[in-house]
Amino acid sequence: MRTEVKIREASLDDATAVMACLASAFEVYRESYTFDGFKDTVLTPQSIKQRYSEMTVLVAENDALGVIGTAAYQVLGAGEGHLRGMAVHPRFQGKGVADQLLSAAEAKLRELGCSRVTLDTTIPLKRAVRFYCRNGYEPTGVVGDFFGMQLFEYAKDLD
Repeated sequence: MRTEVKIREASLDDATAVMACLASAFEVYRESYTFDGFKDTVLTPQSIKQRYSEMTVLVAENDALGVIGTAAYQVLGAGEGHLRGMAVHPRFQGKGVADQLLSAAEAKLRELGCSRVTLDTTIPLKRAVRFYCRNGYEPTGVVGDFFGMQLFEYAKDLD
């Protein structure tokens, strides 16, 4: 059953709700992450301000419960966008919220002139990888370091 939500650009007033959403979605992976990797993923009051200054943060909002999902995007240049920090509250996972967030972020990146979008993910996020692959993302072969964890890049052409 698809959960209908309103997708909108977040303001700093939403920062606490965004951090709560990230924390609830990633709590199950805490032991699979390094301490600093987990902290960077769920954000802190200091790091969320940096996220807002570098990226556009979206929220999925449910009328009754408020923020139940989030994702952020930015234009990197040369027609390429990047997604980061996508999360859905566990109670709403598998109900179409992630699809709506991803579609909204990709649409915004298209509007901003991007023809390609990248994202990075870690080994513990197998469900997220399946979701991204179902939505047209493919591994690029680029592997980085994320606070002592492997970080795998995926990309999708938006044309």
